[in-house]
Amino acid sequence: METTLAATYLRDILRAYRMYKELGERAIAQVGSDRDLHRQIDPESNSIAIIVKHIAGNLRSRFRDFLTSDGEKPDRNRDAEFVIDGLVSREELLRWWNEGWAVVLQALESLTAEDLERTIRIRGEEFLVVEALNRSVTHTAYHVGQIVYVARHLASPNWKSLSIPKGRSADVGIGSFKRGLPGT
Repeated sequence: METTLAATYLRDILRAYRMYKELGERAIAQVGSDRDLHRQIDPESNSIAIIVKHIAGNLRSRFRDFLTSDGEKPDRNRDAEFVIDGLVSREELLRWWNEGWAVVLQALESLTAEDLERTIRIRGEEFLVVEALNRSVTHTAYHVGQIVYVARHLASPNWKSLSIPKGRSADVGIGSFKRGLPGT
């Protein structure tokens, strides 16, 4: 088994993406209705549906032909990701979600340690692959955090914590830390 820093990084970035995918799904699952997935906390905020549409569009654009084409694909309409006309079903939103995640996970699974030092372009700007991955995972985590925040608001008081519930840290003993969701 390869144990270089690059191989460790690739395993960890793949784990991080999978973790954020699961975190988003667990939050979405706690939102009661399809209509609630479209609710905005205020007129300038994004609904969970819009955030899902944006994440999916971003991941598809950035990771389709990841090493060989610009990460901002000509067929992407970023502004349209922030508009949803009418009520889109949970199933349709999850289809968008899963399509975007399938693209990124496939791209990550195909990367080698040597690929991390390759240069790619996003909107014409050059990035080392490792830089582009760090940029993307933080962008994705930011938006998954928004999904969790809005889902928690909408599901309250029935929300079930996705990590250690408030006031329960002492219940998690020393040595019980494991790699998992943020906050665990």
